[in-house]
Amino acid sequence: MVLSFGVNTWVWVSPTTTERFAQYVPKVKAMGFDMIEFGVEDTSALDYKKAAEILNDYDCGISVAAAMGPDRDLIIADRGIQQNGLAYLKHCIDACHTLGAHNLIGPMYSAVGRVWEQTPEGRERDSETLVKHLKELSSYAADKGVVLCLEPLNRFETSFLNTTQQMNEIIDRVDHPACKVLLDTFHMNIEEKSLGDAIRLCGHRLAHFHACENDRGAPGSGNVTWNDVAEGLKDIKYEGPVVIESFTSEVKSIARAAAIWRKFESSQDALAENGLRFLKGLLA
Repeated sequence: MVLSFGVNTWVWVSPTTTERFAQYVPKVKAMGFDMIEFGVEDTSALDYKKAAEILNDYDCGISVAAAMGPDRDLIIADRGIQQNGLAYLKHCIDACHTLGAHNLIGPMYSAVGRVWEQTPEGRERDSETLVKHLKELSSYAADKGVVLCLEPLNRFETSFLNTTQQMNEIIDRVDHPACKVLLDTFHMNIEEKSLGDAIRLCGHRLAHFHACENDRGAPGSGNVTWNDVAEGLKDIKYEGPVVIESFTSEVKSIARAAAIWRKFESSQDALAENGLRFLKGLLA
């Protein structure tokens, strides 16, 4: 497998400003990561052209995460919010293009933390709405050299797309090469019977991977079945990013929805460094 190892700046800070980006790119490279990932919370926080120069100076790769809040929901009944979500995601795609990022990742369908009783009829209605939007976004992304990587979340953070099977159904209906899947072991550990089988079920659709422990601590420190994960990735011949994602309570846009109230390791640096050491031993 040819993999690139990354870490999300949400491990340390939020939002990612130009000043913070200049601080953390050399930091993660010095730790041994190949790439950095950040979330677009405030669309004006980061100077993308300046950030691209910093990435080039340190030979650092990048991926971009969409932060889906209540005003950026693609399947809510309010059409104005849907349109705002589309405009926001096009902004993120443009940011990827400027930065040289190949993957835009995240739950690009509904606000993180919005849960409701999902009926079969409601699921089909939401699926039709999302597929329509994703076809438009995929075409836009392809023109910019960007791939959308949609992430299933656990049932406590969304009522819509929780499993690999549910996500596969959406991706196959969109049927566009710029629309793929991100799997995250934190969410999979809650929703899937077997992490390896879920990865194999995703197969060629998988374009981004989040390696997260069951408590959001350093990968390798908890209960995730990592050997099963490694076998699944090997079986599908996965080649792509493997990114550590965790959070601090400073990440206001996600902390409440993801219930981030405490530290998971002795320090955030330890979370990143110990996790990277483990993942390289497991996968590299």
